[in-house]
Amino acid sequence: MTLSSIPDVIDHLTGTVSGDALDTLRANRPQARLHAQQSYLALFEPAAPAAGEASQFTGAERFTVAVFVAGLHGQAELAAFYAEGLSRVGAAKGGARLAAALVHAHLLVLHPRDARAADLQALLDAGWSTTDIVTLSQLVAFLSFQIRVVVGLRSLAAQAAPATAA
Repeated sequence: MTLSSIPDVIDHLTGTVSGDALDTLRANRPQARLHAQQSYLALFEPAAPAAGEASQFTGAERFTVAVFVAGLHGQAELAAFYAEGLSRVGAAKGGARLAAALVHAHLLVLHPRDARAADLQALLDAGWSTTDIVTLSQLVAFLSFQIRVVVGLRSLAAQAAPATAA
């Protein structure tokens, strides 16, 4: 299964099927649904950089960060989903570059108010371009959003399930 073969990753992660309660709920916000999916694809299946731009933020690094962020949120199922993506693209190379990305992701998830210019400089020193630092930060922010939406929708589904079973 490729990323683009998943029509809506949030529906996929929540087990939402056409016509069920979560589908009906999400249908009330079609733009939010559309933009969440487009953000997912842009971050995990980015278009080729424009002429003159160069991105070194690999798919393997993106999925490694995603697995890590899901783990920081305590979401084993989402970590497994992103680990599956990582297995499709191949493992990220370790080293200072990846380590700096994971430190940055940790900071943004657990201590965002503590972020300082020196933290961005550490990414630059590890070989991250300014553009890729922005993309890395967007990826972490998107994953935090996506995880909260998935957890919230799963909670709503769990609350609704006993009512429909009775």
